[in-house]
Amino acid sequence: MKALAGALCLLAFSLAAHSAEAQGRGGQAGDFDFYVLSLSWSPSYCADAGERADRMQCGTGKAFAFVTHGLWPQYERGFPSDCRVTGRNPTRAQVDGILDIMPSPGLVRHEWRKHGTCSGLDPASYFGQVRAAYDKVVIPDALKSADEERDMSPADIERAFVDANRGMKPSGIAVACKDGALQEVRICMTEGLDFRPCAEVDRKACRSSRISVPAAGSR
Repeated sequence: MKALAGALCLLAFSLAAHSAEAQGRGGQAGDFDFYVLSLSWSPSYCADAGERADRMQCGTGKAFAFVTHGLWPQYERGFPSDCRVTGRNPTRAQVDGILDIMPSPGLVRHEWRKHGTCSGLDPASYFGQVRAAYDKVVIPDALKSADEERDMSPADIERAFVDANRGMKPSGIAVACKDGALQEVRICMTEGLDFRPCAEVDRKACRSSRISVPAAGSR
């Protein structure tokens, strides 16, 4: 009986370790359930990062509104990251080619290492998928510009995206906030880039009743 109990404990520990890995580092490239397209509100990032902010994104005269943070392979619960792959890292040309929607070379390379490696795609195909996902989403008119600060509820932001995008449902989008300000909008998509629900992502949405949507250059 002791031997059986010991074996069961070892099995439970092994399953728990596998579950923990599935929530963070590790995973099999190409083995995932759906994507999350994360759109970052650039003024919030620039204000929060301060002197550490990427100057291409936050330098004087920059007025980005939503930019692409990343396209993340997800499990229904948890996500893979930093998957082991063979092949080249993104070339300079591939990095430069995505900077109009992801305006930070450091972020582009980071997103490839952490998330792109788990997509099952090579760098060129992955960044092509990032652009296709970005192009799929219609940014609501009220959030296309970062010229002036706004005060909105997360529900207002979510509703604006749902109204602007045919097929998007409230269960497939989550607004993230930090320190009372809009941080990101996360949109769930199938591998074919159709909108889809995602219970775990939706549960982690911002719970504040009102949040600031900062203007570009506000600190």
